[in-house]
Amino acid sequence: MAAALEDLRGGGMGFGPPGLNGDEEEEEDSPAVLLSVVVQHGQVGLCFYDSADSSLHYMVDTPDNHELHLLTRVIQEVSPHVIITSAKQERCMTRYLQELGQNPHYKPEVVTYPYVDFGLEVGKQRLLSANLPFLPSCISDRDRMSYLSSCISFDSPLMLRAVGALLKCLDRRRVGVELEDSSVGVPILQFHAYTLKGVVCIDRDTYSVLQIFKSELHPSVYKLQSGEKEGLSLYGILNRCRCKFGSKLLRLWFLRPTQDLAVLHRRQEVIRFFTSPRNSEVLTTLQSSLRNIRNIPFLSEDRLHYRSQRTRELDDLLGDLHCDIRDMETAVMTQLQSAILERSSSLYKVLDLTAELDCLMAMSTASQEYSYTSPKLANHRKITITQGRHPLLELCSPVFVANSFHSSESEGRVKIITGPNSSGKSIYLKQVGLIVFMALIGSDVPAKEAEIGLVDGIFTRMQSRESVSVGLSTFMIDLNQMAQALNSSTGNSLVLIDEFGKGTNTVDGLSLLAASICHWLRKAPVDVPHVLLATNFHSVLQLGLLPSSSLLSLLTLETAVDGDELVFLYQLKDGICQSSYAANIATLAGLPTCLVQRGVEVSELYRTGRPIKRTEKASSDEQAKRCRSVVEKFLSLDLDDKDLDLQAFMKDELLPSAGELLNRS
Repeated sequence: MAAALEDLRGGGMGFGPPGLNGDEEEEEDSPAVLLSVVVQHGQVGLCFYDSADSSLHYMVDTPDNHELHLLTRVIQEVSPHVIITSAKQERCMTRYLQELGQNPHYKPEVVTYPYVDFGLEVGKQRLLSANLPFLPSCISDRDRMSYLSSCISFDSPLMLRAVGALLKCLDRRRVGVELEDSSVGVPILQFHAYTLKGVVCIDRDTYSVLQIFKSELHPSVYKLQSGEKEGLSLYGILNRCRCKFGSKLLRLWFLRPTQDLAVLHRRQEVIRFFTSPRNSEVLTTLQSSLRNIRNIPFLSEDRLHYRSQRTRELDDLLGDLHCDIRDMETAVMTQLQSAILERSSSLYKVLDLTAELDCLMAMSTASQEYSYTSPKLANHRKITITQGRHPLLELCSPVFVANSFHSSESEGRVKIITGPNSSGKSIYLKQVGLIVFMALIGSDVPAKEAEIGLVDGIFTRMQSRESVSVGLSTFMIDLNQMAQALNSSTGNSLVLIDEFGKGTNTVDGLSLLAASICHWLRKAPVDVPHVLLATNFHSVLQLGLLPSSSLLSLLTLETAVDGDELVFLYQLKDGICQSSYAANIATLAGLPTCLVQRGVEVSELYRTGRPIKRTEKASSDEQAKRCRSVVEKFLSLDLDDKDLDLQAFMKDELLPSAGELLNRS
């Protein structure tokens, strides 16, 4: 913990926020920053309010270690005047605040509120009743909740609890509205997602849709109570760690991809060393040694030792051998404990280095097994992937077609991919996202060559994760994801969008899609992110809804029609898909031929503007004739005949006739 706070002491580097060490007059005039934080079960949720622009910044729930290195970095960057926390805290947070109070160069005010003020529902209600001047006063609570869900993540309970306590502190202190009437609340003019410098912004939806993590129930009934196991995921195929420390650190690397070139180059250098054939023996030896590292827990026995008169007599005669042995064991354990604690800092450092080595060897093993290549990383805005492959799908498919990707600094930044369903559009989007992600954790990537500029965030609108706790429709969740991509992406971000707009009316969905694309195309090239957008709205191109721009690139996936059969080639090429091939896809899905033919007929009539007529129904006379025929056959049966198969008659005559009548009615 002390090492984590060394940067806060800083040797007079001026870390403290402005006004803390100045005159009282300057303190009053300087803007205030209030930070609220909740630490629980290895996760940190926090938010802070900056009175300079009346903005609320939030950070989604993020894992942190027992020394709270992540929280230390946040305090370094934000420099809060006030830290708000719960009176009921975990031990690591209590120890952290105590050591922070001993820092002579930076002493923020620490405010503690009762645990009840950090309740989840309390936080939501305070957020709903907050003073948001940019919203109309007549807006309903439902609409207010819908808007807030697009501004702030409701999937982070710790962060929402911290928001509730922060709003309480703002109302009590009347920050910025000291001279206003008591009925006027502290205004919040804007919301911002906060990301640490050098850390790539990736939300929970992106981790889910890219299948970076995937938990499954354990197949063994003996381990159902112990939790879940990792399914087919990127973490699952790269986690070749031999010790638990390594697996835990590798998961942390996945949760915190970095833009630090020095860290990434150092990891790549170690991976290149272990993937070299001449060092294979060293790799095998080290991995075998790591298997012997165990996490030995402390054990305690809740037992009572009862002595009777007879046992005392035996002790006098034979001696208390058992107690003597236990006393000697205790003395040895105490000496061992003292010797270990004297070197605890060195041992912790060794364990950290061992875990890091285990992670790098695990990624080296995966790179060798799956024929990955080391990407070139640079601090520019280009991404070039030659013959890239999907790291998960290539393990499940006997044949996988590789595809390339190129996005320069001023051309082809926004790519629109059209093609029939099942042609591979979604797989291509996920493939690019996974390759970029793997590069940002220092891993080799599944491609022939790759040159990847550092991105500051990966945003997706590909899959809707419905949640009862949020209470939003599927389309509203889609809009929230799209709003996050539009509002938070920068010129160094990667945005993946799949079938946006399909959850509502066709015209409305098409309009929203076209407006979103135009929003990016009208920006300066330096502000346009890498955008991959897959859609079946061919009208967005055919109707000329998009402006011509060098930033726009049109792609499609090749298909071939062999008679009535549609063959997918899964090869990316420049161009536009001219047909959705919906009838062919429906046939492949097993829809009845008559339905497919009727669908083609209606589609052609609609396309050419001709009237669509109902299919002709069977006349009542024909239906009556059919019914009489079935009745006559039934009456002609000899029910006393022992060889009569009544079930066969029902199956062959009655059921087909009834089904035909129902279909025509």
